[in-house]
Amino acid sequence: MKEFKVPIIYRSPLIAAIKRKRQEQDKMKKDFTPTLLDLGGLQIYLARHFGFCYGVKNAIEIAYRTIDENPGKRIFLLSEMIHNPHVNEDLQERGVRFLQDTRGKEILPFEMLTPDDIVITPAFGTTIQMEKRLQDIGLETKRFNTTCPFVEKVWNRAEQIARRGYSVIIHGRPEHEETRATFSHSIANTASVIIKNMEEAVELGKYITGEKPAEEFYREFRSRFSDGFNPADHLQRIGVVNQTTMLATETQAIADHLKQVMIGHYGLTETNLADRFADTRDTLCYATNDNQTAVNGMLDTDAHIAIVIGGYNSSNTSHLVALCEEKLPTYFIKDESKLLSAEQVLHYDLHSKQEVLTTDYLPHANPARILITSGASCPDALVEEVVRKVASLYQAEPKIEALIDEWTRNPGNKP
Repeated sequence: MKEFKVPIIYRSPLIAAIKRKRQEQDKMKKDFTPTLLDLGGLQIYLARHFGFCYGVKNAIEIAYRTIDENPGKRIFLLSEMIHNPHVNEDLQERGVRFLQDTRGKEILPFEMLTPDDIVITPAFGTTIQMEKRLQDIGLETKRFNTTCPFVEKVWNRAEQIARRGYSVIIHGRPEHEETRATFSHSIANTASVIIKNMEEAVELGKYITGEKPAEEFYREFRSRFSDGFNPADHLQRIGVVNQTTMLATETQAIADHLKQVMIGHYGLTETNLADRFADTRDTLCYATNDNQTAVNGMLDTDAHIAIVIGGYNSSNTSHLVALCEEKLPTYFIKDESKLLSAEQVLHYDLHSKQEVLTTDYLPHANPARILITSGASCPDALVEEVVRKVASLYQAEPKIEALIDEWTRNPGNKP
């Protein structure tokens, strides 16, 4: 896989040594057991896969190269390049300004842009309409486009099945930049509708079978279907694609459910299934799959708590949190500063959508077993800082320093 030039501020010698060794031991990515950092009375288990994915590394390399190669030029981002506050704040400190918030609301007027400016497209991609708007101003869009290749793969797959007469069902968060972009590209080629979850997939299936009247469809999926969408016509042949940061297992479950609906309603067999249902399993993002599978592997450990690190508006990180919450007390933090002390943690609650203060959160067992992972937009440097902070709360600094020294100076040694 391509090597990217990630700024040193985001790197971690410790995490790099761990990832490198795990990759050497498991080139086929079949081992999803976590890496144990044994600090005596504290045992930290790091997920097999976490942190910057291919698409994020690609976006960061393009953005920072653009800044370095264009001194004196005004540089803008359409919105947050990735959903990590540290990365976005650093870009702003380097002079980059954001044109929109994550929901597409203008922060700066587009009228201020000139052909001499640079506008970077974020890793989530953007809509066809926005691309045209920038091009009409005279801005170069292709050179400064950091759209993740796996997002573009979803767009391309949707276009392919559209050419074969399928409508597209998009599994995603309607307000998310990537889902809005995917919807824009999809409706340029075929009838499309966005669904949020399995519950909505079940309801959509009732329009396929005719259990629910079309009038209800327009109310239930308001603002989430293409112009002229007719359930009676456009749900006869379908394919499912997703926002790449959704739960891969949920997307697959949604596709499987709708496939069974089509089989039951039209009396299909495996030989003629493609007449009504497109196979789009190849659109699931490898990083989303790996990170989520690694969390499931990590959760097989007999641990006391889990810590998940990432931006609070990060879709892929929130799914890792949800997986951990099913089995353990889980603390979602954006960096080590949220571990206020051995007694208090300020963490984000997915349900109330706000930070909450929890006391007496660290396990008192000996050894205390703590699981740690991070989202695909979280720098490894932040993960190391959290590992160090947790070690310090257990007075295990000398052991973590010895471990870091051993693994970074002697990369041939385990993990």
